[in-house]
Amino acid sequence: MDRLPSISAFFPAYNEEQNVAAMVERLTAVLPRVSDDYEIIVVNDGSADGTGAVADALAAGDPHVRAVHHTVNRGYGGALKSGFTAARKDYVFFTDGDGQFDVAEVERLLPFVPEYDIVVGYRLDRAEGALRKLNAGAWNWLVRQLFHMSVRDVDCAFKLFKRRVFDTVRPEAEGAMISTEVLARAARAGFRITEVGVHHYERRHGTPTGANPLVIVRAFYELFKLYRRINTDGARVRRPVGT
Repeated sequence: MDRLPSISAFFPAYNEEQNVAAMVERLTAVLPRVSDDYEIIVVNDGSADGTGAVADALAAGDPHVRAVHHTVNRGYGGALKSGFTAARKDYVFFTDGDGQFDVAEVERLLPFVPEYDIVVGYRLDRAEGALRKLNAGAWNWLVRQLFHMSVRDVDCAFKLFKRRVFDTVRPEAEGAMISTEVLARAARAGFRITEVGVHHYERRHGTPTGANPLVIVRAFYELFKLYRRINTDGARVRRPVGT
């Protein structure tokens, strides 16, 4: 498959005033090559800078662009949940708002769409320091052990879903553990998942929050909460029809 019937592309933005316009410009350039029917959603997660104003201005100037606003910062998981809920099209793609991925590489995911329900990017060469790479390696190992998933880079912010996945998978996490929850619940429900390598670049503007010790502690806390829930109330997750 080289084109999709329709696609919603969104990214969370927390104090990303300097990155939002460039992200929307890049998505506007690539999405017409992916589908004739597309939308771009900026999820402003309670930013204290001009992120919200920039997003509103972009939406006012282009009918393909929408802005979703949180009055307070809800965290990465909260922002992704708002994006999943706001998405209206047959396929849902999300990436981060910091410009560390080349959104044009979404086209690399399309050949896998007919066979798989979820296509997950993995970072070919992480543009991060040694400590963050070490932490990521330990996290991914733990996720694989707990949930018996073969995904090598669970938190890579470059994922394409069939919209119907979210008719079954209803994530609850508000923090950094959101990607683990979505994939773990999707795998348990029987959705088919595969991975494709994508490139990763250094952040040009803004300040990353993923290395914040509070974010990391919260993610591990939510990870073990999810593990308990999935192993005690798995019956709540229905298997998708036809799989």
